[in-house]
Amino acid sequence: MQGIARQGPGGPEIWVRGPVVDGARPPSYGSASPRRFAWVATHGGAGTSTLATVFGGFDAGRGWPRPEHDEPSSVLLVARTHATGLGAVLQSLDVFRRGAAPPGLALDAVVLVADAPGRLPRPLAQRAKAIESMIGVHRVPWVPAWRTGDLGGRPPRECDRLARLVGSGVR
Repeated sequence: MQGIARQGPGGPEIWVRGPVVDGARPPSYGSASPRRFAWVATHGGAGTSTLATVFGGFDAGRGWPRPEHDEPSSVLLVARTHATGLGAVLQSLDVFRRGAAPPGLALDAVVLVADAPGRLPRPLAQRAKAIESMIGVHRVPWVPAWRTGDLGGRPPRECDRLARLVGSGVR
């Protein structure tokens, strides 16, 4: 389909679908504010406080956020990569699968925080891969400085995707 144009005194006129008013401003669609996230621990010691400090966001601890109290409805489940942590994530994912999570919450991703430096042993790596087959997973490597309480500085490069997801602007 070709556009219809004709030559007018000030140059070509192009027909636009819909009403056009001379001097009118284009419609404003508002500005999108960054999405707000709640870090939800699937077990004690998962690292939600550290992640909330480093990346921003709401630290829900082991409880569910309450959107009715102006807490974020977008959930990031957090777990360590040890056997207990990976098992706890699977249980939390099942809560969402069954529809048993509080109404109004949206599960956005899982964040797996390294429980030790180095590679995961094969059985744990297989469990982590199973979780990745169900939902988006962001991995946070072992950060020695975080262990000693030094949460300043930039997060590791491996966390760039996570930083973009939460809109933290740390990079």
